[in-house]
Amino acid sequence: MKVRRIRAGALVVAGAVVLVAGCSSGSGGSSAAGQKVTLDFWGWTPGYEEAVARFNKTHPDIQVNFQKTASGTKGGYTKMLTAAKAGNAPCLAMVGYETMPSFAAAGALQDVSEYAGAHKKKFAQWTWNQVTIAGQTFGAPLDTAPMGLFYRKDLFKKHGIDKPPATWQEYRAAAEKVHRADPDVYLGTFGNDPYTYAGLAWQAGAKWFGTRNDAWQVSLDSSANTKVAGYWQRLLDDKLLKSHPSFDPSLYKDMAAGKVLSDVNAVWNAPILASSAKGTAGKWAVAPMPVWDADKPAHGNDGGSATAVMKGCKYPEQATEFAMWMSTDKDSLNTLIKAAGIYPAATAGQSHPALDKPDPFYGGQKIYDVFKRESAHIDTSWQWGPTMTQASTDLSDGLGLAGKGGSPLPDVLSGVQSKTVGELKRQGLNVTTR
Repeated sequence: MKVRRIRAGALVVAGAVVLVAGCSSGSGGSSAAGQKVTLDFWGWTPGYEEAVARFNKTHPDIQVNFQKTASGTKGGYTKMLTAAKAGNAPCLAMVGYETMPSFAAAGALQDVSEYAGAHKKKFAQWTWNQVTIAGQTFGAPLDTAPMGLFYRKDLFKKHGIDKPPATWQEYRAAAEKVHRADPDVYLGTFGNDPYTYAGLAWQAGAKWFGTRNDAWQVSLDSSANTKVAGYWQRLLDDKLLKSHPSFDPSLYKDMAAGKVLSDVNAVWNAPILASSAKGTAGKWAVAPMPVWDADKPAHGNDGGSATAVMKGCKYPEQATEFAMWMSTDKDSLNTLIKAAGIYPAATAGQSHPALDKPDPFYGGQKIYDVFKRESAHIDTSWQWGPTMTQASTDLSDGLGLAGKGGSPLPDVLSGVQSKTVGELKRQGLNVTTR
């Protein structure tokens, strides 16, 4: 399938005008009434396979074959795009919101607007915008990912931290206090996950992408971004953070051993931490992530994904039916909340009983209460660009080096800015900086 270049198209992503390379729309097909169809579905998150099994039991005419892949940034997206280019992509794929514009640019998504439109009101508007480009809808939003502070209650108390830091100023003060008392102990960690870092930038209003006059704007090295980078760089310079590769076993070993006392991370980190540090059950709690201005609190978002319909799907109507079911069905959401720690994008899902249950690992705390409150203070105008595969790889490399004492973070952002502008131009897209 050839991808035709569009010099200037009004493609709406997250409520903004976006320019991407497009693909001529294919209508796909739909099964005759009563005909059994099988849909392939690629993804990696825990709970997906169980949710699919529930769907298959209640939908005998639509059977979904789930295939677990590597996570998107670990090769899953490359596999999906390669399959799309070869014309043998699955009907359905798990695609993060940050990657939807890149898949659209590659012509890898199928327009299912005629089947999806009736479901729009079931979702928060900004999440619907994540799966809609140029008025075309390419799947169903599944979840959002408000961030919080996961912390050891017992060790905070031991080190005289009476309450979790509410601001980044208090966070630094607590980091100094902990490390001064014991040089082998750190308040927090610094990793190389680009989307965790994006959540920190998002919180501070440090936009990365925008559009104006039919051109992409790239601003990873803006003053707002430099503010965030400078804050974390000073913590690194002063040896107040322990550096780990994100989600590495070494991180959880240190957390379980009481060497790292907290982690600023997304809601979906809750079950990961619980399964990775089982011996510390009951000792953890969740607080809101620290903010820059206590009088005007703003929080970050680290993730969120869609069940996307891939280009060439022969049964787009049935694929859309499954995607919407997965995001809205009570049993599906119950499974995904428990196994994957999602915070639903469907508005009804945000009142799901599973969100109100005390969590034993977190000392019986109803941790979703924290994320519910934070969600009202997340800037929903954040926009992703069409080259996030490249940008996230470059940023991950830079974050890893910075954590080891290499190039400082402001320089890392300048480098990613330059490479991102270059990649946009290489793809034939209009681009400016701001």
